[in-house]
Amino acid sequence: MTADVSFDHLLRLSDDIGLFEHALGAVPRREHGYCVDDVARGLVVLAREPDPPLELVRLLKRYLAFVVAAQSSDGAVRNRRDTAGRWRDQPGLGDWWGRALWGLGTVAARAPTLRTRETALARFRVSAGRRSRWPRAMTFAALGAGEVLLALPDHQPARDLLAAAVTAIGPLGVDPAWPWPEPTLRYANAAVPEALILAGVCLPDEAALAAGLRLLAWLLDLETRGGRLSPTPVGGRQPGGDDEPGFDQQPIEAATLADACARAYDVTGETRWLVGLARAQAWFLGDNDSVMPLLDINTGGCCDGLEPHGRNINQGAESTLALLSTAQHARRLLVAR
Repeated sequence: MTADVSFDHLLRLSDDIGLFEHALGAVPRREHGYCVDDVARGLVVLAREPDPPLELVRLLKRYLAFVVAAQSSDGAVRNRRDTAGRWRDQPGLGDWWGRALWGLGTVAARAPTLRTRETALARFRVSAGRRSRWPRAMTFAALGAGEVLLALPDHQPARDLLAAAVTAIGPLGVDPAWPWPEPTLRYANAAVPEALILAGVCLPDEAALAAGLRLLAWLLDLETRGGRLSPTPVGGRQPGGDDEPGFDQQPIEAATLADACARAYDVTGETRWLVGLARAQAWFLGDNDSVMPLLDINTGGCCDGLEPHGRNINQGAESTLALLSTAQHARRLLVAR
């Protein structure tokens, strides 16, 4: 298996409104509708794609319209929508708000057309003035703010948001064996060091950069077993936990580790981060605790989780986007080498 990037399943999961959250096998579960969490992830992946074909440019614009429609005038964001186009929740500042800013910021910095970049930047500004009480939501928002600042270093709302996210993440723990700023590893953990690395580069903040690189090295070491990636499972991980592999392992954990390692390599040029990226890519392809590929080569989709003796065969949006994101990094940084 290779690091080929196939958007076939993502297109299968998408319609004229957005991106279906769940699938039964490879078949979209339309009755479950859509969520900003996944559509925003889709924006990140599509905006990263170099020289996208017209089909993907149109898909990016469709996802952007979905996120824009989710925003309220005060910058809060709705998350869930049904196939009739009705929003099923009230605007809020949860993880989906942070991911909306991540997606908007990435599109503002990287989209293939000027008009799309300008639209995304204007909508980023609408929500960038808000602050969430949840550190992980602020972490996701920081990733979007960092993308904006890499393209537009003087963008003050992005700068203020990124600085606020560093404060929300908090200081590293005092225990060298557990420097993580939270008592438990939860989900999408490597987004935390990536946000700190971006803050270090964009603000700039040398202490944040050092903290981000330290946390990423610690996390990569903790989530490596026998030379292969063994991600934190759904139930999380605490200090002094079991040395045995934990399940259900989720693609989002491997993907955020790939994101952070790619970012760390771009900043430092150190090849140890390519090792981490390679482990994340290999996890999807079968070099994992169950020796089972998560990639379905027939559909281009990704199975929803790694189990002790197999895999969850459903291929939802979050998992498929995790696969695509990791494959994009591998194609850019590993294949040519």
